[in-house]
Amino acid sequence: MTAVLDSPAQARPKARDWRGALDWVAVHSLGLALALMFALPIVFVFLTAVMSDAQAFTKDLWPREWHWGNFLEVFDKAPLLKYLGNSLMYSLLATAGMLLSSIPAAYALAKLKWRGRNAVFLLVVGAMMLPPQVVAVPLYDSWSSLGLTGTLWPLIAPYFLFDAFSIFLLRQFILTIPQSYVDAARVDGCSEFQALVRIIVPMARPGIAATALFCFLFTWNDYFGPLLYTGEKPDQWTLSLALSSFKGLHHVQWNLAMAVTLLTMLPAVVLFAFAQRSFVKGITFTGVKG
Repeated sequence: MTAVLDSPAQARPKARDWRGALDWVAVHSLGLALALMFALPIVFVFLTAVMSDAQAFTKDLWPREWHWGNFLEVFDKAPLLKYLGNSLMYSLLATAGMLLSSIPAAYALAKLKWRGRNAVFLLVVGAMMLPPQVVAVPLYDSWSSLGLTGTLWPLIAPYFLFDAFSIFLLRQFILTIPQSYVDAARVDGCSEFQALVRIIVPMARPGIAATALFCFLFTWNDYFGPLLYTGEKPDQWTLSLALSSFKGLHHVQWNLAMAVTLLTMLPAVVLFAFAQRSFVKGITFTGVKG
């Protein structure tokens, strides 16, 4: 039998395909390296979570047997559903309070002209630079005098009043919305509140989504706040605080500790997966105009 050789015309598309694949790898090499760097720890946590107690202490990286029951066993070791409810209450209420307080403030700083606007904006920027540990003692004393320590309300209530980072982020995004839209709404007889609700909020949805995601992830992962106010009340613990306690109590069972870690990460990962497009769009347009 004689071998049939590819003609030059057939060889050129194959060469172009290989060259295109190599070009794609070269262009995205940095992104691929970063993705691999961030993915490997998560893969390691997952593989450890499905190992047996004995294998979790060995140098093996691949499970000999897949123990999916570890994800159910952790619920017998700790009241994770209670902690999940506390985390959801903290994150959802704080995010809702942040939106209610930050959107009108950002609109006032971006679209309304009033004396002292720039000075107030500088105060907002200055508040962003203030570490929370600096005001922890006076705030704790204030909440203690109100009898609210031991609950999550000292962490939730401030978001209904002021959040500097959220105001700054929303203000920067609202600045990208042309002023002509607001002026046209005023000419049509809209009040400032109606212009905010009917014009600004629909057009600022990507920025609002990005800000809400930032707030949710921060409160979901917050450890210092729950430790400060609910450290002595286990029934008020959030998942981040309970995770630290679980690892301390079950430090010899690394498979269970890693299973709890994955379960704690799961809601935030799912939320980011659904909101990724709005998040990226909001971050992209936030710094266009200042």
